[in-house]
Amino acid sequence: MPKKLQIGLLGEHLGHSYSPEIHERLADYDYRLIELKPDRLADFLKKGAFDGLNVTIPYKEAVIPYLDTLSPVAARIGAVNTIVRGQDGKLCGHNTDYEGLAALLRANDISPIGKKVLILGSGGASKAATCVVEDMGGTPVIISRKGENNYQNLSKHADAAILINATPVGMFPENGSSPLSLSHFPKLEAVVDLIYNPLRTALLLEAEVLGITAVNGLHMLVAQAAAACALFTGEAQKQAFVAQITKDMTARAENIILIGMPGCGKTTLGRRIAADLSRSFVDADEALEEACGMKIPDIFQKEGESGFRIRESEILKKLGRERGLVIATGGGAVTIAQNYPYLHQNGKMIFLDIPPTGLPTEGRPLSAAHTPEELYQKRLPLYRAFADVTVKITRDIEENLTRIKEALL
Repeated sequence: MPKKLQIGLLGEHLGHSYSPEIHERLADYDYRLIELKPDRLADFLKKGAFDGLNVTIPYKEAVIPYLDTLSPVAARIGAVNTIVRGQDGKLCGHNTDYEGLAALLRANDISPIGKKVLILGSGGASKAATCVVEDMGGTPVIISRKGENNYQNLSKHADAAILINATPVGMFPENGSSPLSLSHFPKLEAVVDLIYNPLRTALLLEAEVLGITAVNGLHMLVAQAAAACALFTGEAQKQAFVAQITKDMTARAENIILIGMPGCGKTTLGRRIAADLSRSFVDADEALEEACGMKIPDIFQKEGESGFRIRESEILKKLGRERGLVIATGGGAVTIAQNYPYLHQNGKMIFLDIPPTGLPTEGRPLSAAHTPEELYQKRLPLYRAFADVTVKITRDIEENLTRIKEALL
């Protein structure tokens, strides 16, 4: 039986890498994470036992002096994200980010032909994006802190049609940060953020609000992995699997968030959904009470609704950064606009819509002060605005579970 190839991902901090999961679906080789400090890089490349490597931040350029040859694309870009050891033991550097980004643009019908494309950043990913845009017929303009085109003269580029973020600004754990405002670019057709954690950065959320096509970098990550896999194994590329792997990984990473009226069954249904999908469940109200050391009615009594909403938003901001959860929100979470980006950055929101008559009010301060019918009429537009999906539910738990699962599919 042939010995398994020894493949790895080389970087400095790899705690949140998706690469092992992707490569496991692409090929049968051993794939490990190799975290190295810069002072160990040279020794590893000279003496390490590996057949191939993927390379990520901060080593895409630093590895080049230790390689024997570069592919034409890697030489042109000046950055390497894939290293293959030949049968002669020599190391060849490749750049499959090029193929990954080209695949992402094609999959989302984003064409640079004849268009100005702004590329944020000046590192390896930016260089790959520049080559892709040029080869696809676009005019790339690199925006950097100190370059000729920088963040102080963005008005020069109001005619830009596509923007590609090749910086880490907005990436976990710095969720909510954005490299710039899209208000500078009234003719934008598409925004591509090479970040994929969170699934929707602040930049992409702004694009969505403006009705601009917004795409994260997960498809690129999977597509470049498929190209690298072909180099490692010598087999044909498995690009046919890229779309399905991307879809599956998005679904697993995305939080399932239940919104709806107080007492409609979000907690009961959330626990069942989480159990069926082998996910963790969080009740936002329970998380709030635990964090505050007080019950919700006591918070209302001591701090009023405004104080409660501030505390609730803090909890939702924290939960929204997590991935793969089922989250039941409080009935009034939709009354604070800022909660939308907190929840939507990694979440699919499902509005559980039920006639308000007869909903329980015990232990719910606002439900006791207003009839369920009054609250429903006031909040219905907000539930609809937050929701990705609306599911009409009844008092039948099993029927509701079936409807929610169908909506998720």
